[in-house]
Amino acid sequence: MSLAYKIKEQVDTRWKRSRNGHMNALLTLDDFEAAARSVLPVPTFEHFRSGADEEKTLRANREAFNRFTLWPRMLVDVSKRDLSTTVLGERISLPVLVAPTSFHRLAHPEGELATAAGAADGGTIYTVSTLATTALEEIAKVSSAPKWFQLYIDKDRGITRTLVERVAVAGYRALVLTVDVPMLGRRLIDERNRFAPPPDISLPNAGDLDPNTPMTGSRVAAYALQHRDASLTWRDVEWVRSLSSLPLVIKGVLRADDAHRAVESGARAVIVSNHGGRQVDGCAAALDALPEAVEAVAGRAEVLMDGGVRWGTDVFKAIALGARAVLIGRPILWGLAAGGRSGVARVLSLLSDELSRTMALSGCANVSAIDATMVRRAP
Repeated sequence: MSLAYKIKEQVDTRWKRSRNGHMNALLTLDDFEAAARSVLPVPTFEHFRSGADEEKTLRANREAFNRFTLWPRMLVDVSKRDLSTTVLGERISLPVLVAPTSFHRLAHPEGELATAAGAADGGTIYTVSTLATTALEEIAKVSSAPKWFQLYIDKDRGITRTLVERVAVAGYRALVLTVDVPMLGRRLIDERNRFAPPPDISLPNAGDLDPNTPMTGSRVAAYALQHRDASLTWRDVEWVRSLSSLPLVIKGVLRADDAHRAVESGARAVIVSNHGGRQVDGCAAALDALPEAVEAVAGRAEVLMDGGVRWGTDVFKAIALGARAVLIGRPILWGLAAGGRSGVARVLSLLSDELSRTMALSGCANVSAIDATMVRRAP
């Protein structure tokens, strides 16, 4: 019996008596994390949940939001609220996108197909990972909703060139180049668990691990060693731009000078991110890095951020500090594990409801009203 089938069996058994009641009982994104923990095998759950080394950056991403307090304005007509915005010209229903994460078929047997459908139900953009467990062409067919594709530059440039060509043909709207993985950060839990997706879980977009590669820890670490290229420079960004006319998004910068260089290299958007705390432990929280990146970009490109977003108030604070929108990764996996397509949509719906409530109670009738005056650093 495959792992994907076992997971489906566990999910169906756990919630078959009251799937709708179960979904309605999950009131926060943390509730979804607890639900996912209850249905996923421990190594799989810990692979999704964990960060690098001591997980200081993983914790810092969430803690950073507590360093800012809301500063509501009163007596504003908020009887009607508009949460919609645009990102690279695409209209989305709320300023929350689905971040690229890998191995969705480990969370649910429908994998990325369910994620794409749930993101479309939520009215937002899904960023498909290079390490998706479903072919990018199949994902593209699930809905007509806009999708982006996250790209790693492989040591074998032919793999990358072919992948970019496939992405363009399949109708993706943007390339999201991740630049913060010259090598993989050490994920201790994966090493201790010797984490390895089962043989029936493949990576149809990027090539699998050479079966002759020695395994001393996690299979993911071995894959990264085989495929990631530590020699990458900004010249390689220019090479990626030469492969496609799709808008380029640079993901994984924290420093102001890197954000500036990304725009100079032709990026239409920059994602301020520390890879969810999974790369260098002890680096800046994404929210702390956001204002300097916004200042460096100076309106020449859109600035987004990911890392630690769990509440509508978090979304509100990020926008007030200059983000066009935020991306969420782990909560989408929790929704996928707990309820497939409907779980993903429910996670987005919760954030939408929370953001709408926060806007109402803070005197903001639309997203453009959320500006720097709406937050202050906590004393």
